[in-house]
Amino acid sequence: YERTVMAATRTATSLIALGFTVQKFFQFDANGKPANTHWIGPYEFGILMILIGLVSLLFGWLEYSRDIKTLRSLDASLPRSTAGIVAGMLAILGLFLLVLSLLQI
Repeated sequence: YERTVMAATRTATSLIALGFTVQKFFQFDANGKPANTHWIGPYEFGILMILIGLVSLLFGWLEYSRDIKTLRSLDASLPRSTAGIVAGMLAILGLFLLVLSLLQI
């Protein structure tokens, strides 16, 4: 179960980093240029990737916590894991980057 939540964390990290990078790259590249008239531009794509990363992290963490709760009911001496803590820290970072992207700072 730890490997599963860490895989979700790794995937979410990639999606969040890609979304933020794309959004910021084209924000710096578009200075002084006219606005993009496409249905979805780099800004929207970046925000969407960050959101997908956060949602995938949430689903991975919910599955992990459900499975660990089931295991703890069978064996109360199950040691604590840091995988959930890492997922929580990434969620905080992802939310911070989402807010930065939405405010276009």
